Amino acid sequence: MLEIIVSEDHQIIIPKEITDSLHLKTGQKLSLIVKDDLISLIPKKTSLTSLRGILKGANTDNFRDRGERI
Repeated sequence: MLEIIVSEDHQIIIPKEITDSLHLKTGQKLSLIVKDDLISLIPKKTSLTSLRGILKGANTDNFRDRGERI
């Protein structure tokens, strides 16, 4: 597991192996989600084409029809 340290200015540095594997660029924006004790950083995408294939392989067995919605 990788470890990071929060600086006195409350900043963190994302390790190079992570930024390389996620193809993060300098100045790229990330969304921050906090749930309980978990912090998630999600790279913001700027175009719809970057979302292409995001649901590939998704399980649609539990798809609900409009009539079944509450």
